[in-house]
Amino acid sequence: MGWVDADAHVIESPLTWDYLTPSEKKFRPGLYTQEGVTDVQYWVIDGKIQGLNRFVFTTEALAQRSADTGRDMTTTMASRDLADISARIKHMDELGIDVQILYTSIFLDQVTERPDTEVALCGAYNRWMSHVWKESKGRLRWMACLPLLSMPDALDQLKFAKENGGCGVFMRPLEGKRQISDPYFFPMYEAAEKLDFCIGLHQSNGSQAAVDMMVNPDGTRDFFNQYRLFNVGAMFRIFNCGLPEKFPKLRFGFIETAASWVPWVIYELRRRLEKVKKKLPDDLLERSGVFVTCQIGDDVPYLIKSCMGENTLMIGTDYGHADSSTELDALTTLKNSGGISGDMHRKIVEDNPRVFYGLN
Repeated sequence: MGWVDADAHVIESPLTWDYLTPSEKKFRPGLYTQEGVTDVQYWVIDGKIQGLNRFVFTTEALAQRSADTGRDMTTTMASRDLADISARIKHMDELGIDVQILYTSIFLDQVTERPDTEVALCGAYNRWMSHVWKESKGRLRWMACLPLLSMPDALDQLKFAKENGGCGVFMRPLEGKRQISDPYFFPMYEAAEKLDFCIGLHQSNGSQAAVDMMVNPDGTRDFFNQYRLFNVGAMFRIFNCGLPEKFPKLRFGFIETAASWVPWVIYELRRRLEKVKKKLPDDLLERSGVFVTCQIGDDVPYLIKSCMGENTLMIGTDYGHADSSTELDALTTLKNSGGISGDMHRKIVEDNPRVFYGLN
């Protein structure tokens, strides 16, 4: 079997857009580098800066950040953007990881409001990921980025992903003006359910208006409010709107949002939905096919006992990024930190992610 990194990233590069079809070359994103800024570049799409920026930290800068935080974040650019797939695999071997699940970086923010642009960019990304999967001999699995502004095209690309190493659909808790409970998404949920694909709600935000509203007073990003809190609300909405009943075989995962908030959401659901003669089951998450990635620092024994059970927790490294979630040795640290049994550790790093991502 082997360990599964339930949350890793790829940093898109100009190579990504080489997978645009000839008729789509006009949509190719450009890169803008701001004078005096050395650690990020900005994507220019449809004539303006859109999408999450491209991280170009040096290895030395990441080593310093790792020393400052006490969490290993040190990667090379070639392993982050998969210019050198063998280097990524070698690093996985060093970390004891058998399979990484790759999530996007650029699509964590809204990249466009134009369906034709989104169809082109998502298609190129998915074809690139298909190539990566093949070159990695199946060790780099990926979450499809679908052009949800055009549902027919999204369904076509969903089929491609299933046939080419994809293992689920990446979604944002807000997609433009729509929330995940919007019936607009039901055809995609139905198709994913039939294909045994999961829905990975990675911390992100597909509403540029919401992101702009949540910036810090000095204009810098506030990812806690811009990204994480919307995932908390999305879990509540999944249950409150009855999505598990509508799609009983569909699995939802909450990725890179830690897990300490889950008991609060369950408490709020009980206060609002329970009646004297109708109680929510203690195994609500497991029964509903809902999974959550934890982080080092979460009280995992408490989460297991309180409401999550043994079969819903996963963990990831956030490989490729360098933020509050990133911890390349998280799977090993979880094992060595105590508080859980060897069997429980195996479930979190092997069994549960393999069930969620359909790797078995």
